[in-house]
Amino acid sequence: MATISDVAALAGVSTATVSRALNGKSTVDPVLAERVARAVEELGYTPNGLARSLRRRETAVLALIISDVENPFFTAIARGAEDTAQAAGYSVMLCNSDENTAKERRYVEVAAQERLAGVIMSPTTGDSDVRPLTTHRTPIVTVDRRLDSTDCDAVLLDSRGAACEAVRHLVDNGYERIGCIAGPPGITTADDRLDGYRDALRQAGRKYSAKLVRRCEFRETGGREAATQLLTRPDPPDALLVSSSTMSVGVLQALAELGLRSGHDVGIVSFDDAPWATLISPALTVVSQPAHAMGQLAARLLLDRISDGGSRATTTTTMAAQLIIRGSSTR
Repeated sequence: MATISDVAALAGVSTATVSRALNGKSTVDPVLAERVARAVEELGYTPNGLARSLRRRETAVLALIISDVENPFFTAIARGAEDTAQAAGYSVMLCNSDENTAKERRYVEVAAQERLAGVIMSPTTGDSDVRPLTTHRTPIVTVDRRLDSTDCDAVLLDSRGAACEAVRHLVDNGYERIGCIAGPPGITTADDRLDGYRDALRQAGRKYSAKLVRRCEFRETGGREAATQLLTRPDPPDALLVSSSTMSVGVLQALAELGLRSGHDVGIVSFDDAPWATLISPALTVVSQPAHAMGQLAARLLLDRISDGGSRATTTTTMAAQLIIRGSSTR
C-alpha cells in the first residue's frame, strides 16, 4: 500500500508539501499541487482519514447545505466543492434545504451532533440559525449568500454589479420598459440583483416602478407566474431581467402561452448559463456565474480553516460574473 512518502518521492516534493496539497491549502504552488495529484492517482494513494479523524476528534466528512439541488448553479457548486474535498481525503454530505429554514436548521443540528469536520452552506436567509455549529466550533464557509448571524469565510458573486450590467445592456439595445423577476426578499442574492436593476435604471435616467417588478421563489413555477402577471398588464414590460435559470424556464413557458417570442417581443437576460441556454432559438443571453470555481474555493477555505483551527481572520471573496450576449436580448 502506497504511503505519503511514496507520493512525495514520485512527485519530487516533501511530505509536508504533499500533506498541504491533500488538505487543499491555498499556499501550495499550483504546479506542485498538480504533481502531487498525479502521483496520488498513479499510486492509488488513500489518505488515512480514520487516523486524522482521531487526532482531530472529528469525522472526515464535510456538509454542503444548498438551497435547491435541482438548480444547475448549485449542482456546479457542489461538484466544485466535492472535487476539492475528495482530493484532500474528505467526503461530502449533500443537504438540500429547499429554501426552508426549519429543514436547514435540522441539517445544521445533524452536522453539529455528528461532529462533521466543517460546513459549506448557502444560507436560506442572512440570519439563518447556525448556533449548533458555532457552539461546537465547527468551521463554516458560506457560498453565494452572506450569513450575517455569525462571522465566517464567504465566497460570493458580485450580483449587484452583474445585474446592473445586464440591465444597461438592455437599455443600450433600446428597450424602454424593463421589468425584473427577482427572488424572495431577505435572500441576499435576490436583494442584490434587485438593487443592481435599480442602479442601472437610475444611471440611465429612468424611474424605478414597482409595477414592473415581481418577487417570487427561485423556481420554475415562480418565474412562470411572475412573467404572466407582468406580461398581461395593460402596459407590459418589453424586456425582463430574470434572477435564475430555473425561473427562466417558467418565463419561457409564459411567453409561449401568450404567443410572444424572446428577442422579438420581449428581451430576456437571465442569471446562470444553463446547459440548455444555447439550444433554444434565439439563444438566451445570460449572466454566467463561476459556480464550479466558487465551490472549489469554498472547499479550500474550509479545509484551511480546519487545518489552522480558526487562528486566521475571516475573509470574503467576491468573484465576477460574465455577461454573455445572445439573441434573446438583441433587437
